[in-house]
Amino acid sequence: MTREASSGDTSAAPVMDYTFHSGDLALSAHLAEPAVDANDAPGLVLCHGFPTRGRESPQSGKSYPELAERIAAELGWVVLTMNFRGCGRAEGDFSLQGWLDDIHAAVEHVAALGVTGVWICGAGTGGSLALGEGARNARVRGVAALAAQADFEDWARHPRRLLLHARQVGVIKDPEFPPAFDRWSAELRAVQPLGAARDLAPRPLLVIHGDSDDLTPLEDGRAIAEAHGRAELKVISGAGHELRHDPRAVAVLLGWLSRQQISDSVASS
Repeated sequence: MTREASSGDTSAAPVMDYTFHSGDLALSAHLAEPAVDANDAPGLVLCHGFPTRGRESPQSGKSYPELAERIAAELGWVVLTMNFRGCGRAEGDFSLQGWLDDIHAAVEHVAALGVTGVWICGAGTGGSLALGEGARNARVRGVAALAAQADFEDWARHPRRLLLHARQVGVIKDPEFPPAFDRWSAELRAVQPLGAARDLAPRPLLVIHGDSDDLTPLEDGRAIAEAHGRAELKVISGAGHELRHDPRAVAVLLGWLSRQQISDSVASS
């Protein structure tokens, strides 16, 4: 793991100045550390969503280091936020399974820092994949999913359209990628957020969704919460897809993380 040299400007917004590996790929990231020792702090992996036109790959996750620092400072968590492969300055090209592998690598990386436990928070596609990692990795203590989609059926029905979009927003840069299109497109149906939500239970799940989300309808959030069975569903009135920038959604997230920390402390005492 490496951290880039600081410019010395302590007033500058935090950036992706940290690197860790997912397989053979180096992923750009930011590690926010609290004042307390990592052995006394819970850990969080914070995941961005899929880039859109007008907010392409180089912009992915740019505001997340600020949120990571806030969680570290106010709640005392160790927070790793990263760029998925193909995004920001991370190496590699997008595949759904590859992004799932990136979350797994991030969880293992944070766990290796000696934290008391690891949770995941993801937005959009990052939230859907956070469910997948939580379901398959018993190390994950809980998941928060913001504006997450309940399935990838639209992508699976039109994989070549997705591939074109992925090239346009810059998450696939290699003209020869994917080497096997059929295998790449099959992953779009293999990843099942609703099944993952069921398998995550009874571990905690927070679902936050805006009722005016024009990219991922509120029904997706409700379906995820229902599949889990015991999820906390928070609907933000008038909110769209970009919940990271809605102070009400952030407040809900911070409150949930605080309760997770208290429950973790009680369980370990």
